[in-house]
Amino acid sequence: MIKVLKYTEYLYLVVAIIAIYKVATLWSIAPEETYIFIFFAVVSLGMFFFRRNYRKKFEQRQNDNQK
Repeated sequence: MIKVLKYTEYLYLVVAIIAIYKVATLWSIAPEETYIFIFFAVVSLGMFFFRRNYRKKFEQRQNDNQK
């Protein structure tokens, strides 16, 4: 189960990178359309760090229970 959590956390990072790329490419063409991608990038980065922190706490709890 931990491996699945690790993959989903990096999926959020991929979504953030794609959203930042879209912001960079659309900013000069239509800046009003980029706000949704900025929102996706911020939320995805937040979820990446949240999930990473959650996974590390979960691993630590499992290691403490095994001892």
